[in-house]
Amino acid sequence: MAGQQKDGKAAPDKSLWERLEQPVAAPRASLSLERIGAVAVRVADAEGFAAVTMRRLATELGVAPMAAYRHVSGKDDLWALMAEWVAAEHRIPEGMTEWREVLRAFALLTREMMLRHPWVGQLPTALFVLTPGRMAIAERQLASLDGLGLDEDTMMMAFRTVSAYAHGAASSEVALLEWTQAEGWSSGAETRMGLAPQMTYLMETGRYPTYRRYGLRSRRKDDATWTFETGLDCVLDGIAARLGI
Repeated sequence: MAGQQKDGKAAPDKSLWERLEQPVAAPRASLSLERIGAVAVRVADAEGFAAVTMRRLATELGVAPMAAYRHVSGKDDLWALMAEWVAAEHRIPEGMTEWREVLRAFALLTREMMLRHPWVGQLPTALFVLTPGRMAIAERQLASLDGLGLDEDTMMMAFRTVSAYAHGAASSEVALLEWTQAEGWSSGAETRMGLAPQMTYLMETGRYPTYRRYGLRSRRKDDATWTFETGLDCVLDGIAARLGI
């Protein structure tokens, strides 16, 4: 229950993370924040983000819906738990300290995580929700930039620039995969065959000669890893050149 502040307004309850981390005198009950988060992620992985509702979670957990509400106050808490669960997958090696390798590792892990959990890009607060795990990820990257003569705003800008690239590029890749799967296409070749009537017409108009040359000469159309990593290296090269680090 919330207490009372001096102005008479209700004081906020303990945060979700304070409740998660506080010590308990007895063994944890079968229904816990950790278990709720794990089940929510499992349902989203199997059936998509829309399948995660408090009623569905209560069914999966074998409890009444109101029991789940005693642990999470609503969708914001639930989204935060899901974001915290997948944040644990960002395990940058402890011995890695140089800024570029740390930020590059983070970006690669972000892509891997989003391919494993396509629903992450649908979280309304995907980039901004505060959780202990996400704060630890940010701290690790900012610490790698510390001591290079950069002010705090510039350090944060570098971190956010790489984060924006990683999330944006991975989200586009996930969206393309989901679309092609929905169309029943399982490869780049099948996708191009499915789009051939439209593409043939567009190319034959003669309005897109550079794109036509790409279509005829490209050898990496289906190499999403090369595309992501090359773009990432361009971003990191730009940061290094601009900031002189």
